[in-house]
Amino acid sequence: MTAENKGALAGLKVVELGQLIAGPFCGQLLGDMGADVVKIEPPGAGDPMRQWGNGQHKVWWQVIGRNKRSVTANLRVAEGQELARRLLAQADIMIENFKPGTVEKWGLGPEALHAINPRLIIVRMSGYGQTGPYSSRAGFGGIGEAMGGWRAIVGDPDRPPSRMGVSIGDTLAATYGCMGALAALRARETTGKGQVVDSALYEAVLQVMESLIPEYDLMGIVRQRSGSILPGIAPSNVYRCRDGEYMIGGNGDAIFARLAEAMGQPELASDPRYATHGARGENQQELDERINAWTQTLTIDQLEALMIAHSIPAGRIYTGAEMLADPHFAAREAIVAVDHPQHGPVRMQAPMPKLSATPSAVRRRAPLHPGEHNGEVYGERLGLSAAELAELAGRGVI
Repeated sequence: MTAENKGALAGLKVVELGQLIAGPFCGQLLGDMGADVVKIEPPGAGDPMRQWGNGQHKVWWQVIGRNKRSVTANLRVAEGQELARRLLAQADIMIENFKPGTVEKWGLGPEALHAINPRLIIVRMSGYGQTGPYSSRAGFGGIGEAMGGWRAIVGDPDRPPSRMGVSIGDTLAATYGCMGALAALRARETTGKGQVVDSALYEAVLQVMESLIPEYDLMGIVRQRSGSILPGIAPSNVYRCRDGEYMIGGNGDAIFARLAEAMGQPELASDPRYATHGARGENQQELDERINAWTQTLTIDQLEALMIAHSIPAGRIYTGAEMLADPHFAAREAIVAVDHPQHGPVRMQAPMPKLSATPSAVRRRAPLHPGEHNGEVYGERLGLSAAELAELAGRGVI
């Protein structure tokens, strides 16, 4: 795809060494904003993300690989390392999410790279960070979610910890890595020098744990799994209707008064059991049961009409089917169709946030195969001829 505006990061050169989720998602974010992202994949199968996803067609790659060009290089041999080094000598940002110490073994660590490109910003994502006693341990997103506190509080209290259903630890670390890269770009304008962005999976999760640490530190409170509610925040839950489920966020005194009015029970707003935030929290289960008994008399459409009429935060439980059919998603262009030579138009989430003057966009489909852009990138940037590339390919370097 093409877009008239080239994006806020147009002209920025990014080299992505990462694989699986954290590194590639960081590259996706930068590419969506207009950066020229060159992804280095191992010769052969390439990034394992090409085989991830559900169903007959593994289309996760179409999202996480978009807005990138793919080259291949065997980073475990000297010639492949030299190709990466030459690309990085011209780059603004490098992304990697290998086990700490790996890129150093390849001669691609910060000290070596800054010697040839002092302006390079190096974004490093790992389970535990680049320092500390656990830094050498292997770590995936789920492990970071457990250590960062997420898993302990997700799920029902009488069952083992649940997972989110998406790889939230990886994508949080990638998002913070992207944020760090943008901050480092701003600092480079003043100093002229790049730096290392160290984004640990467990610390990325820790960042969104709200008041979990100070609650324990000051009061000894250990948050527990609480199912579909936040303890003490009521009413805020998913309620049963005649034809499905519906989310209502009626906490807040004024909002609850409007909800009581919508229920035809305005007296609830002045009932001592529910009149204040604290009282509703203390009587949370009872209040939820009362609301659930009422919502079960209505269809989702009927309930939604009442919620809109009374200005109560509420909404349907969306799946992919509802997202693709919803007029608000369409009006906001929250879903974008990307042409693919095998699948036809592939609909996926559009880039966000929305910038008014330099909007992000999907300007390039995900590479069809590893090394699709070997000739283009190695030719343009390194001046390698077709014959030289064929010779390197024959020896398994690319």
